[in-house]
Amino acid sequence: MAGGGATALPTAGGVLDLIRRGDVRTRADVASVTGLSRTAVTARLSALLGSGLVVEGGEAPSTGGRPATFLQFNGRAGSVLAVAVGRSRTQLAVCDLAGEVLATAEFDHADGLEPDALFRRVDKRLGALLAEAGVARDSVRGVGLSLPGIVDAATATCVSAPVLRGWDGVALAPYFSSLEGAVVHVENDAKALALSEAHGHLLEHPDLVVLKASTGLGCGVFVQGRLVRGAKGAAGEIGHTKNPGADGRTCRCGEVGCIEAVAAGWALVQDSIADGVEVAHVRELADLAVAGDAVARRRIRESGRRVGEVLAGVVNLLNPGAIVVGGDLAAAYDIFVAGLRETLYAGAAAGASNDLVILPATHGAAAGTVGCAQLAIADVLSPAAVDALLNRD
Repeated sequence: MAGGGATALPTAGGVLDLIRRGDVRTRADVASVTGLSRTAVTARLSALLGSGLVVEGGEAPSTGGRPATFLQFNGRAGSVLAVAVGRSRTQLAVCDLAGEVLATAEFDHADGLEPDALFRRVDKRLGALLAEAGVARDSVRGVGLSLPGIVDAATATCVSAPVLRGWDGVALAPYFSSLEGAVVHVENDAKALALSEAHGHLLEHPDLVVLKASTGLGCGVFVQGRLVRGAKGAAGEIGHTKNPGADGRTCRCGEVGCIEAVAAGWALVQDSIADGVEVAHVRELADLAVAGDAVARRRIRESGRRVGEVLAGVVNLLNPGAIVVGGDLAAAYDIFVAGLRETLYAGAAAGASNDLVILPATHGAAAGTVGCAQLAIADVLSPAAVDALLNRD
């Protein structure tokens, strides 16, 4: 091979990756694409077929001789649990390994409920959720968990979550010890929402900014299809960018002048109550805006304007092909985005924004759990994890 140095031949896990991506469809394809011998192809596929991760079915068009059968990834060979923790609501889902949602549940709870109490409620719901999905507990191979804060993905630990009491420094994997063998993956909520676009807008726009506009504000950023986490996992924390419109306003993080203090859901609720609109959560404010309430519409449109001011700088720096808007404020998408467009396009350089498109999140209100599932699946089906599973079996 030119350039020096032999390329390692793919393991069984690597072959599964090719099948999942659609790069190979038959045994002959595997041999042709990978350079593996017929014996090696047979050995790898035998392991994958034996594990249930691959099945054979249907016939490829014959080119003479016996027709080949198609190789297909079997998403039902296992499952993952998705847990999206919010300030006052937690969403759960059981998904198969293809990301198909099999069962969902959610529950409201006190603001910033401490972890022991919250995960007792999660565990209580888990049995019923698995039964509804028709999934055995020992088939759960991974857990994707998101929360509103900065996390250490390597240790599955919450580093800092100002809106969650008692979570800072807490290791989260032990809360899922009843799911024996399931690896727990933890991510920031905005980045988890962004991961839901792996089978959505990311396919068309590999340079993508995904905005979560909800109780808080945050972004997930993709550069050439890769999620950017940053040196300390804090990439995309736009909610605490200082903004002139927030001068003198105290943020829930304790600082003064953060964009969240005038544009995040928690601030909109406070300001709306001061205006005489009785709401307890930004979801209610979004519903009122859609129903035509003038105060709610004004508050949400102004939020979009403020966020657009910050995103203009993001667009100038990163030049994404699209901005995706998700989160609770996306329930009033047209109102919020009308404000966002005003300031974003006015503040961003023409070269970076001329062809920029703004789009709603592909999976709507379920984006958080879909993203958590993708987080777990990416690890469970990585070539190294698949090889370890096959060697263990």
